[in-house]
Amino acid sequence: MQFGVFTVGDVTPDPTTGRTPTEAERIKAMVTIALKAEEVGLDVFATGEHHNRPFVPSSPTTMLGWIAARTERLVLSTATTLITTNDPVKIAEDYAMLQHLADGRVDLMMGRGNTAPVYPWFGKDIRDGIDLAIENYALLHRLWREDVVDWQGKHRTPLQSFTSTPRPLDDVPPFVWHGSIRSPQIAEQAAYYGDGFFANHIFWPKEHFQRLIAFYRERYEHHGHGGAHQAIVGLGGQVFMRRNSQDAVREFRPYFDNAPVYGHGPSLEEFTEQTPLTVGSPQEVVEKTLTFREHFGDYQRQLFLMDHAGLPLKTVLEQLDLLGEIVPTLRREFAIGRPADVPDAPTHASLVGARSGKADAR
Repeated sequence: MQFGVFTVGDVTPDPTTGRTPTEAERIKAMVTIALKAEEVGLDVFATGEHHNRPFVPSSPTTMLGWIAARTERLVLSTATTLITTNDPVKIAEDYAMLQHLADGRVDLMMGRGNTAPVYPWFGKDIRDGIDLAIENYALLHRLWREDVVDWQGKHRTPLQSFTSTPRPLDDVPPFVWHGSIRSPQIAEQAAYYGDGFFANHIFWPKEHFQRLIAFYRERYEHHGHGGAHQAIVGLGGQVFMRRNSQDAVREFRPYFDNAPVYGHGPSLEEFTEQTPLTVGSPQEVVEKTLTFREHFGDYQRQLFLMDHAGLPLKTVLEQLDLLGEIVPTLRREFAIGRPADVPDAPTHASLVGARSGKADAR
């Protein structure tokens, strides 16, 4: 199991003080959070990609490259790479470059995003969202695996004898997760390629994501990549902790009530009952997180959203200290009864090893 944090990079006023951080402060805070994640023993830091206010992470490779230079172990990922509005050629080259600079500590999560105006800003039509995701990733997949690519599709100009540079590190592309909160087509895409599927189940009840993940697992097996229980699954989550659960609820309530994504809607109590959001003591977070395996089966990656809704950096760093305390317990408990043939989360080293094994077998 890999444990980590992801950020959407929102610039949100602190409802308890009314102060809004500057863009510079928010960007630097995200870097500090990543460094703290490695310090407390987490495995992954992931950043979203947005091109509209109130979000700041418009250039994930720039941020992750800077973090790579200041960390040694942390896996650097995206919480969304917009496969729909980015040119797959640019994705192929940018992330191969990052992969070299980070010594392989890079993977990506492909997604369509959730902001409709972004499409025309990049010359695309949101009505083509699924088609763009499928066609662009088909090209990206080839660019990373074929030295010379001839390509003709519907949504971009043709390629003739094109080579993406630099080539992936060790000729092994970054591992790809496909993220979705509602689209079975994306789950099918992940299963077809044998890639990971990330269900960011932070808003909807578990039953919705149980169906989506079960479909992905079934199709993963159908496409011959292994048993359904061996499919590569990642989950999102949200937590806010204090030593005393009542203190956690009291402190987090104003942030929840005013959060851009779910404020002024269901009560905090309703939301924590119906979704994975956990607000309480560290033990309560452990207990609820462990139920995810009951709902979705053994899985490989758990990421938590912890720095949104205007929470000050000091508070987020305190949350990371608490998360660092409970992750060893989560690792130990998730390992109990885990079948030996359920794979670990893919890393560059494991992918290189698997490639060498296949070559030896041939």
